[in-house]
Amino acid sequence: MTPHEARSRFRAGLKTPTAGWCPGYAQANLLAVPADLAYDMLLFAQRNPKPCPILDVGDPGATSLPIFAGDLRTDLPGYVVYENGAPVAEVTDVTRFWRDDLVPFLIGCSFTFEDALVREDIPVRHLETGGNVPMYRTSVPCRPAGRLSGPLVVSMRPIPAGRVTDAVRVSARYPAVHGAPVHIGDPAGLGIDDLDAPDFGEPVEVRPGEVPVFWACGVTPQAAVMAAGVPFAIGHAPGHMAITDVRDSAYQV
Repeated sequence: MTPHEARSRFRAGLKTPTAGWCPGYAQANLLAVPADLAYDMLLFAQRNPKPCPILDVGDPGATSLPIFAGDLRTDLPGYVVYENGAPVAEVTDVTRFWRDDLVPFLIGCSFTFEDALVREDIPVRHLETGGNVPMYRTSVPCRPAGRLSGPLVVSMRPIPAGRVTDAVRVSARYPAVHGAPVHIGDPAGLGIDDLDAPDFGEPVEVRPGEVPVFWACGVTPQAAVMAAGVPFAIGHAPGHMAITDVRDSAYQV
């Protein structure tokens, strides 16, 4: 399936996590903020590049970008609308919420390198189960920027102990989509109490002989929106990404 075909399905109302969709194409997190917050968001991303690697930024009111030829208001499978830091709607179309002053940011997503993991025969549990990746707020604070501050958010994939080094090597070649893991092993090191209770996404089984491996996650700026009580913003529903027209190999080093 091409990105265009996938976006057409999402525009028709299909709501689904996008892990495994359109192998070979990069996926991205969306956050759209009012223009008066855009500099803070740029600064937040610059100060926290691991969870917030920016792939593209639009002008105020833009509904498409060079790397995303679809409509940012309709062509993702799920969105969250925030008011005063609180999620007030989760929908499949944000046309009625979109404003002319919104600046859209597309931020790298670790789904982009999952096809490379699979090609190396490294298991990806949420792909095996057809579910959403588990994501967790951590006790690690991001570096604040203007009105934005909040915790690092991570995604977790259980990796067989003997393949952890390979998973690090493969993902490290994609720094624009979070790159190498930020933590390996005991989740308590990130302040995560229970792997079966993710803050976003769905829990996955960690089997005997497997190690939980944590990557920085592009939901981090949405966590900052919530923590800072930002008056208005629109983001993707976690795990329901923007599928871009850029090949994943463009972000490989």
